[in-house]
Amino acid sequence: MPAEWRPVGDVLALIGDKWTVMVLGDLSQSTKRFSELRRELPGISQKMLSLKLRALERDGLVVRTVYAVIPPRVDYDLTELGRRLLHSLEGLTEFAIMHQFQVEQSRQRFDAAAETPSVPMAFISGRASHP
Repeated sequence: MPAEWRPVGDVLALIGDKWTVMVLGDLSQSTKRFSELRRELPGISQKMLSLKLRALERDGLVVRTVYAVIPPRVDYDLTELGRRLLHSLEGLTEFAIMHQFQVEQSRQRFDAAAETPSVPMAFISGRASHP
C-alpha cells in the first residue's frame, strides 16, 4: 500500500464503527453531558459510550471539560478538528440516506441467491449422486 494511503486507513479505522459516527453526530448539535449522550443514543452501553468518548478525546475530536462543582459536572463538545471531520462525512451521510433501500434490496437478493444454489449440492461436494 502506498504511504499516502496510511492516513486514509487511520481515519477509516477511526470512524469505522457506528457509535463513533453517532456520538460525533449527536455532539454536532450542542455540548452534552454524558447522561444526555446516553439518553440520545439508544442501544449504547455506558461502557461503550465511555470508551468512545475517551478515544475521540485522545484523537483530538472531542474535548472533555470538568467543572469543579458538587456534584462534578463533565461536558463533552466537538473540537474544530471534530467539526471538520463531520463536515467531511456529510457526503457519506447523504449517500447512506439516499441509498439505504438499494443496499438493503441488494443484500436481500444476494442472501436469497446464496440460499438457493444453482448447482446441486452433490456436485459441489465432489460426489455426484446417481439415481
